[in-house]
Parts: sequence; C-alpha cells; structure tokens
Amino acid sequence: MSLVKLSIKGISYSQTQNGAYALILNEVDGERKLPIVIGAFEAQSIAIALEKEIKPPRPLTHDLFKNFAERFDIVVKQVIIHKLVDGVFYSSLICERDKIEEIIDARTSDAIALALRFSAPIFTYKNILDKAGIYLKSNTGENDPGSQEIDDVLSNPETFGHEEETNQSGDVYAKHSLQELNDLLDQAVSQEDYEKAAKIRDEISRR
Repeated sequence: MSLVKLSIKGISYSQTQNGAYALILNEVDGERKLPIVIGAFEAQSIAIALEKEIKPPRPLTHDLFKNFAERFDIVVKQVIIHKLVDGVFYSSLICERDKIEEIIDARTSDAIALALRFSAPIFTYKNILDKAGIYLKSNTGENDPGSQEIDDVLSNPETFGHEEETNQSGDVYAKHSLQELNDLLDQAVSQEDYEKAAKIRDEISRR
C-alpha cells in the first residue's frame, strides 16, 4: 500500500459541540483533508508546538518525552497513521537509536504532537485517505479551518475539554486592544493556560 504524506492544516473547534476539537491534516499532493477528533489537552499541546512564539515556562508532557528521548539518543523519524477502525485512527512512531529502527504504537494525537517536536514527517496509507478524507468547501483560516463538514465529524466527539473555556464565544477577545492581548497572552503562559494562550494568539494573528 502506498503512503501519502500529510501536513498540518490547523485545529478546528466545534461551535456546536462543547469541547470538541478536530486536527485537520492536509494531503500534501492533493486537496483532501483528514479530520481527526482529539482532546483538549492534545489540541493544546499541538497548538503550542505550531505556535513558535509561545514558550511554556515548564515542559509539557510531549516536551518531556522529547527531552527524555534526546537524552538517550532516540529520534522519531516519522509517524504513520496506519489503521482506521470504527472511526478511531491508529498510529505508529518510527524511532531510531544507534541505527536500529523501532516501531512504537501511539495515539494519533500524541504521535503528531511528537512529530512536530522532532520535525518528523507524517504519513498515512492511501486507502485510509480514500475512506476518511474529505474536501472542505471553505476555510476560515489556518488555525481555525472550520466548516459544516468539520462540525459533522465532531458531532460525536470522543473527548471533551474544560467547560469554562468551551463556553466562551469565538470573538471573546475582539474587544481588547493589541497591548491588552499581549498582556493577556503573557499572563496565560505564566499560568500555563495554553489553551487560552492559543486563542489569544489567534486573535493577535488576525489583527
């Protein structure tokens, strides 16, 4: 079976399903998108890795894994989303140490969070993309590729986030000035509230 390379398009938050996030992967040499339902923590960790300007004061779990792996000369070479069963994606980390390759089973959200930190490519098999890939009619932005198709994917989310955050509207930060947003961003990072920090950063980027 042939492998298809994927890139990360962004993370979508459902406006109708509280706490539901979808990681949107893009077919590198095509137009199809692969939406994967992920939890709030994993969405936060991936968003932090995508947003280079947000530096956590302490390492997140995936940062710790990377630091641990590097200390013992282990490198994640690539991630392969190799199976789809009942709407659940299964992935493998292809790792290398002393020129010996090992394959480690991982949740797809964890695998991609690590792939970002190791700058490792992400692949899936063509038959998985044929089965689960979709064409989005419209996108609202790199960090929020929302559409009716994504809300349909999120209609039965497997994981949920924090209610106090998910009840906030998408334009909650629109009334703040840029200076106020930067102050709020610094405060959110210092409090290790990275989900909030990512939303503030999105608003700053839109400005």
